[in-house]
Amino acid sequence: MYQTLGNYVVRPLLHVLFRPERDGWENVPDEGPAILCSNHESIVDPFILGMTTHRVIHYMAKAELFGYPVLKQLMIGSGVFPVERGAADGRAMAHGRELLERGELIGIFPQGTCLPYRIRPYRRGAARLALETGTPIVPVCMIGTERILRPGKPKLGLPKVRIRAAPPIEVERGEPTPDAAAALTARVERTVEELRGEYVPQHLWREGEFRPQTRRLTCARGSKQSEYR
Repeated sequence: MYQTLGNYVVRPLLHVLFRPERDGWENVPDEGPAILCSNHESIVDPFILGMTTHRVIHYMAKAELFGYPVLKQLMIGSGVFPVERGAADGRAMAHGRELLERGELIGIFPQGTCLPYRIRPYRRGAARLALETGTPIVPVCMIGTERILRPGKPKLGLPKVRIRAAPPIEVERGEPTPDAAAALTARVERTVEELRGEYVPQHLWREGEFRPQTRRLTCARGSKQSEYR
Protein backbone atom coordinates (compact mmCIF):
# COMPACT_ATOMS: atom_id res chain seq x y z
CA MET A 1 0.00 0.00 0.00
CA TYR A 2 2.82 2.41 0.86
CA GLN A 3 4.54 1.95 -2.50
CA THR A 4 1.37 3.03 -4.33
CA LEU A 5 -0.66 5.38 -2.12
CA GLY A 6 2.41 6.63 -0.25
CA ASN A 7 4.72 7.38 -3.16
CA TYR A 8 2.14 8.62 -5.65
CA VAL A 9 -0.32 10.46 -3.41
CA VAL A 10 0.80 11.09 0.17
CA ARG A 11 4.44 12.13 -0.37
CA PRO A 12 3.72 14.56 -3.26
CA LEU A 13 0.86 16.12 -1.29
CA LEU A 14 3.04 16.57 1.81
CA HIS A 15 5.77 18.21 -0.28
CA VAL A 16 3.24 20.75 -1.57
CA LEU A 17 1.72 21.44 1.85
CA PHE A 18 4.88 21.71 3.97
CA ARG A 19 7.58 22.71 1.46
CA PRO A 20 10.34 20.81 3.25
CA GLU A 21 13.81 22.30 3.50
CA ARG A 22 16.25 19.50 2.69
CA ASP A 23 19.56 19.01 4.39
CA GLY A 24 21.48 15.74 4.21
CA TRP A 25 18.71 13.66 2.66
CA GLU A 26 21.37 11.87 0.63
CA ASN A 27 22.43 10.24 3.92
CA VAL A 28 19.25 8.15 3.91
CA PRO A 29 20.35 5.06 1.95
CA ASP A 30 18.53 4.06 -1.23
CA GLU A 31 19.04 0.40 -0.41
CA GLY A 32 20.24 -1.84 2.37
CA PRO A 33 19.37 -1.91 6.06
CA ALA A 34 19.39 1.23 8.17
CA ILE A 35 17.69 2.66 11.24
CA LEU A 36 16.40 6.23 11.08
CA CYS A 37 16.39 7.80 14.56
CA SER A 38 14.52 11.08 14.84
CA ASN A 39 13.18 13.50 17.40
CA HIS A 40 9.42 13.32 17.96
CA GLU A 41 7.35 16.50 18.25
CA SER A 42 3.99 15.63 16.61
CA ILE A 43 1.82 12.64 15.76
CA VAL A 44 2.34 13.47 12.09
CA ASP A 45 6.12 12.86 12.33
CA PRO A 46 6.08 9.41 10.67
CA PHE A 47 4.50 10.96 7.56
CA ILE A 48 6.96 13.87 7.51
CA LEU A 49 9.97 11.59 7.97
CA GLY A 50 8.65 9.50 5.09
CA MET A 51 9.26 12.41 2.71
CA THR A 52 13.02 11.77 2.89
CA THR A 53 12.88 8.52 0.90
CA HIS A 54 10.84 6.57 -1.62
CA ARG A 55 11.45 3.44 0.46
CA VAL A 56 9.00 1.92 2.92
CA ILE A 57 9.94 2.94 6.47
CA HIS A 58 8.84 0.31 8.98
CA TYR A 59 7.85 2.00 12.22
CA MET A 60 7.32 0.64 15.68
CA ALA A 61 4.01 1.94 17.09
CA LYS A 62 2.53 1.56 20.56
CA ALA A 63 0.49 -1.63 20.74
CA GLU A 64 -2.64 0.17 21.98
CA LEU A 65 -3.17 1.65 18.50
CA PHE A 66 -3.68 -1.83 17.09
CA GLY A 67 -6.89 -2.08 19.12
CA TYR A 68 -8.71 0.05 16.53
CA PRO A 69 -9.64 -2.25 13.59
CA VAL A 70 -9.52 0.35 10.77
CA LEU A 71 -6.33 1.97 12.05
CA LYS A 72 -4.80 -1.46 12.55
CA GLN A 73 -5.30 -2.39 8.89
CA LEU A 74 -3.90 0.96 7.72
CA MET A 75 -0.81 0.54 9.88
CA ILE A 76 -0.21 -3.05 8.82
CA GLY A 77 -0.56 -2.00 5.17
CA SER A 78 2.05 0.72 5.77
CA GLY A 79 4.62 -1.58 7.34
CA VAL A 80 3.99 -0.56 10.97
CA PHE A 81 4.41 -3.15 13.73
CA PRO A 82 3.42 -3.02 17.42
CA VAL A 83 5.64 -2.59 20.45
CA GLU A 84 4.74 -2.60 24.14
CA ARG A 85 6.06 0.72 25.42
CA GLY A 86 8.00 0.43 28.66
CA ALA A 87 8.34 -3.33 28.32
CA ALA A 88 11.13 -5.55 27.08
CA ASP A 89 9.10 -6.52 24.03
CA GLY A 90 11.02 -9.44 22.60
CA ARG A 91 8.59 -9.99 19.73
CA ALA A 92 8.93 -6.44 18.43
CA MET A 93 12.71 -6.59 18.69
CA ALA A 94 12.80 -9.95 16.91
CA HIS A 95 10.63 -8.57 14.10
CA GLY A 96 12.91 -5.53 13.85
CA ARG A 97 15.96 -7.78 13.52
CA GLU A 98 14.21 -9.81 10.82
CA LEU A 99 13.39 -6.66 8.83
CA LEU A 100 16.97 -5.39 9.02
CA GLU A 101 18.38 -8.75 8.00
CA ARG A 102 16.14 -8.53 4.91
CA GLY A 103 17.68 -5.15 4.09
CA GLU A 104 14.70 -3.03 5.13
CA LEU A 105 14.53 0.48 6.59
CA ILE A 106 13.26 1.03 10.14
CA GLY A 107 12.17 4.33 11.68
CA ILE A 108 12.34 4.80 15.45
CA PHE A 109 11.52 7.78 17.67
CA PRO A 110 13.73 7.04 20.70
CA GLN A 111 11.96 9.59 22.91
CA GLY A 112 8.94 7.30 22.88
CA THR A 113 6.34 10.07 22.78
CA CYS A 114 5.52 13.38 21.13
CA LEU A 115 3.91 14.67 24.33
CA PRO A 116 5.82 17.84 25.27
CA TYR A 117 7.47 16.79 28.49
CA ARG A 118 10.60 18.82 29.11
CA ILE A 119 12.50 15.62 29.87
CA ARG A 120 12.09 12.79 27.36
CA PRO A 121 15.11 10.51 27.69
CA TYR A 122 16.10 8.58 24.59
CA ARG A 123 15.29 4.86 24.97
CA ARG A 124 17.88 2.28 24.00
CA GLY A 125 15.85 0.05 21.68
CA ALA A 126 17.29 1.49 18.46
CA ALA A 127 20.84 1.11 19.76
CA ARG A 128 20.16 -2.48 20.78
CA LEU A 129 18.85 -3.32 17.31
CA ALA A 130 21.83 -1.65 15.66
CA LEU A 131 24.34 -3.50 17.84
CA GLU A 132 22.64 -6.88 17.42
CA THR A 133 22.57 -6.58 13.62
CA GLY A 134 25.51 -4.31 12.79
CA THR A 135 23.12 -1.83 11.16
CA PRO A 136 24.02 1.85 10.66
CA ILE A 137 21.93 4.51 12.37
CA VAL A 138 21.00 7.70 10.52
CA PRO A 139 20.20 10.50 13.02
CA VAL A 140 17.45 12.83 11.78
CA CYS A 141 16.05 16.07 13.18
CA MET A 142 12.66 17.38 12.06
CA ILE A 143 12.09 21.06 12.79
CA GLY A 144 8.69 22.72 12.94
CA THR A 145 6.44 19.64 12.90
CA GLU A 146 4.91 20.58 16.25
CA ARG A 147 3.27 23.50 14.43
CA ILE A 148 1.45 21.10 12.06
CA LEU A 149 -0.51 19.31 14.77
CA ARG A 150 0.32 20.00 18.39
CA PRO A 151 -0.11 17.15 20.88
CA GLY A 152 -3.57 17.48 22.42
CA LYS A 153 -4.64 20.27 20.05
CA PRO A 154 -6.99 19.61 17.08
CA LYS A 155 -5.93 22.69 15.08
CA LEU A 156 -3.96 21.89 11.91
CA GLY A 157 -1.18 24.20 10.69
CA LEU A 158 0.75 24.40 7.41
CA PRO A 159 4.26 25.51 8.38
CA LYS A 160 7.37 25.10 6.27
CA VAL A 161 9.34 22.26 7.86
CA ARG A 162 13.03 21.41 7.90
CA ILE A 163 14.32 17.85 7.83
CA ARG A 164 18.02 17.37 8.51
CA ALA A 165 19.81 14.02 8.28
CA ALA A 166 23.34 13.37 9.52
CA PRO A 167 25.80 10.93 7.95
CA PRO A 168 25.20 7.35 9.11
CA ILE A 169 26.75 6.19 12.36
CA GLU A 170 28.40 2.92 11.43
CA VAL A 171 27.84 0.21 14.04
CA GLU A 172 29.77 -3.02 14.47
CA ARG A 173 27.75 -6.11 15.26
CA GLY A 174 28.30 -7.03 18.87
CA GLU A 175 26.80 -7.75 22.25
CA PRO A 176 24.17 -5.09 23.09
CA THR A 177 25.38 -4.61 26.65
CA PRO A 178 23.75 -1.83 28.70
CA ASP A 179 26.95 0.23 28.53
CA ALA A 180 27.30 -0.18 24.76
CA ALA A 181 23.63 0.62 24.13
CA ALA A 182 23.78 3.65 26.44
CA ALA A 183 26.89 5.02 24.73
CA LEU A 184 25.41 4.61 21.25
CA THR A 185 22.09 6.13 22.34
CA ALA A 186 23.88 9.14 23.80
CA ARG A 187 25.79 9.62 20.55
CA VAL A 188 22.56 9.55 18.54
CA GLU A 189 20.92 12.06 20.90
CA ARG A 190 23.89 14.44 20.69
CA THR A 191 23.85 14.28 16.90
CA VAL A 192 20.10 15.01 16.70
CA GLU A 193 20.55 18.02 19.00
CA GLU A 194 23.44 19.29 16.85
CA LEU A 195 21.17 19.05 13.81
CA ARG A 196 18.48 21.01 15.67
CA GLY A 197 20.81 23.92 16.32
CA GLU A 198 19.25 26.79 18.26
CA TYR A 199 15.66 25.97 17.35
CA VAL A 200 13.37 25.36 20.35
CA PRO A 201 10.11 23.49 19.61
CA GLN A 202 7.09 25.73 20.19
CA HIS A 203 5.34 23.48 22.67
CA LEU A 204 3.22 24.23 25.69
CA TRP A 205 5.70 22.35 27.81
CA ARG A 206 4.82 19.89 30.53
CA GLU A 207 7.12 19.88 33.52
CA GLY A 208 8.76 16.66 34.62
CA GLU A 209 9.88 13.53 32.82
CA PHE A 210 7.95 11.26 30.48
CA ARG A 211 7.75 7.77 31.96
CA PRO A 212 6.01 5.15 29.80
CA GLN A 213 3.73 2.89 31.77
CA THR A 214 4.91 -0.69 31.96
CA ARG A 215 2.28 -3.23 31.09
CA ARG A 216 2.48 -6.61 32.80
CA LEU A 217 1.69 -9.38 30.35
CA THR A 218 0.93 -12.91 31.43
CA CYS A 219 0.58 -16.14 29.53
CA ALA A 220 -0.28 -19.57 30.79
CA ARG A 221 2.25 -22.33 30.31
CA GLY A 222 0.68 -25.48 31.60
CA SER A 223 -0.05 -24.91 35.26
CA LYS A 224 2.42 -22.04 35.59
CA GLN A 225 2.24 -18.37 34.74
CA SER A 226 5.10 -16.44 33.16
CA GLU A 227 5.24 -12.68 33.08
CA TYR A 228 7.50 -9.94 31.87
CA ARG A 229 7.67 -6.18 32.09
